Amino acid sequence: MRFEQHPSGRPPVAWRPVLGVVAVTAMVHLLLAIRFGWHRDEFYYVICGRHLDWGYVDQPPLAPLLARLAADLPGGVLPLRLLAITAQIGCIPLASVLAAELGGRRRAQTLAAAAVAACPVFVAASMLFGTTVLDQLAWVAVLVLTARALRLRSTRVWLAAGAVAGLGLQTKDTLAVLLIGIAVGLVLFRRDALYSRGPWLACGMAILIATPNIVWDARHRWANLLMARELAGQQGGAVGALTHLPTLVLLLAGPPLIVLWYAGVRQLLSRAGDDHRWLLAATIMVVLLFTISGGKVYYAAPALAGLFAAGAVRVETAATARGRFGWPAAVAAAAIIAIVIGLPVLPPRAETALRPIDPQPMETYGWPRFVDQIARAAAPLPADVPIFTSNYGEAGAVTILGPARGLHRQVLSGHNNYLLWGPPPGTPDTVLCVGQWDPGYLHRFWSKVTEVEPITLPAGLTDQETARHAAIYLCTQPRGTWAQLWPGLRHLD
Repeated sequence: MRFEQHPSGRPPVAWRPVLGVVAVTAMVHLLLAIRFGWHRDEFYYVICGRHLDWGYVDQPPLAPLLARLAADLPGGVLPLRLLAITAQIGCIPLASVLAAELGGRRRAQTLAAAAVAACPVFVAASMLFGTTVLDQLAWVAVLVLTARALRLRSTRVWLAAGAVAGLGLQTKDTLAVLLIGIAVGLVLFRRDALYSRGPWLACGMAILIATPNIVWDARHRWANLLMARELAGQQGGAVGALTHLPTLVLLLAGPPLIVLWYAGVRQLLSRAGDDHRWLLAATIMVVLLFTISGGKVYYAAPALAGLFAAGAVRVETAATARGRFGWPAAVAAAAIIAIVIGLPVLPPRAETALRPIDPQPMETYGWPRFVDQIARAAAPLPADVPIFTSNYGEAGAVTILGPARGLHRQVLSGHNNYLLWGPPPGTPDTVLCVGQWDPGYLHRFWSKVTEVEPITLPAGLTDQETARHAAIYLCTQPRGTWAQLWPGLRHLD
């Protein structure tokens, strides 16, 4: 089959098969979108969105703003899930366009799109709305626009890349690592581009859009950096991140897709990949920076889209009869693995067994029961008794699901950005403390701490709340006012 090429030199995008991949992906996600329910992070994004600001201790403002707008629509969590699915679906045609920018035709574009659609980390991220799925979309879009700007030597496209990067920085700070990686790639392999004004204008555009969040962070003692340091410590720092690299290779790429990832590296190292070798340098730099800083393993995952696109071009170039049948089977196998691991497709007991691999599906299960337990415990108490939770997920669940269950109480927490929304006035004479509290810890703030009942899931199931003892405690006889106790109740993690 012969392919016509645009005058610009880039093969035309094969929209028909790519949109077919999009349609199948959308159908799978829609079937499972609300199988269980809300995720703890989705509660938190909505609550943050109700406290609109230019930043939060653990994220920039864009995701909370979108979450608030979606939560105001009818349908409960469904509008948020539709946003997440839309973001993941957006990565699919972008991957095909990136393959086209690298010289790939119909087969390469379709394979790149299918690889992203079947990649476990992309599938799992789209199970819930949040910064991760939006971050993936921004990363892939920046890679596409950078490749296009380099090919066309267009200042206008560089400005578009800068605008997308700025919006991405208003979604998640990790995009800055990709920008550093791209800069290193340009210095090493496309220094000619740096002699034009395009990349510098793009950099200025990105910084300009991100400035309100940067100013907010500076005014709050660089809370985002403190949060990143805390998370890195929980990961075990650079050593801990290094031990998780096999997970990046096996789980995030999907075992059947590792060969395509490897093919992408070979393509970018070959003579045919000379003009695009910056992409390989950027990917290596991203992995190195996240490893050195102790970042979570999935932070570097969106860079895989570039290797998938380059690998698809190599597969197309070296097409064989065996490969024509082998790659669809490999992608299908990866998709099955991704769906089983990343989406709530299995019964709750089976999802509990998979928690060590991916705990997120079970984090969307059991919140109505959790709130019902609190409502029963709070029923005999005076209406002015507040609820104090150990984490933002619990606080968000009570705030969002509580009113429908007759639970209309002040909800407080010292976790993450909740620490900036307190302390309330007065003295905590009687408080219902909920979550994974150590009674000894609570005794530091109240003289009398009584466990009302444990928090459980049915039939021995576990999630993050019930992985260790969680309960409802009635706390009285405070050791000070809220203002005096608040510094000890705050925590970032």
